[in-house]
Order: sequence, then structure tokens, then C-alpha cells
Amino acid sequence: MNKSILTKREKEVFELLILNKTTAEIADHLGISEKTVRNHISNAMQKLGVKGRAGAVVELLKLGELSL
Repeated sequence: MNKSILTKREKEVFELLILNKTTAEIADHLGISEKTVRNHISNAMQKLGVKGRAGAVVELLKLGELSL
């Protein structure tokens, strides 16, 4: 079984990010705080070894974790 690098929630956050949602919009949509959204993004970037949200999105697309 191919295990995802990201948690289910981290993946949800990035799926909304690529739809051009702001941190506040993502927080509202998922019913979590903006700080929690930023934490999910930060954790994902650390796992991927990238700096910045754009770098994370590129890596996730390459890995097949996200699709446009």
C-alpha cells in the first residue's frame, strides 16, 4: 500500500491552497484556526524538505499527492 506523505488534514489544506484560498478561508472552510492551518502547511513543508508554499505544491504535484 502506498502511504501518503501528508496527513489527511495537511492534504486537505493543500487542496484548498491550490484553489487559491487564503489561510483565513481555509481555516473557515475546515473549521480550524488560522494558526492550525499555518502549522499544517509548515509541517508539510518540513516533511518535503522545501521552503515556501509554492515549493511544497510543486513537490506534492511531482509526487502525485496533489493534482490540478
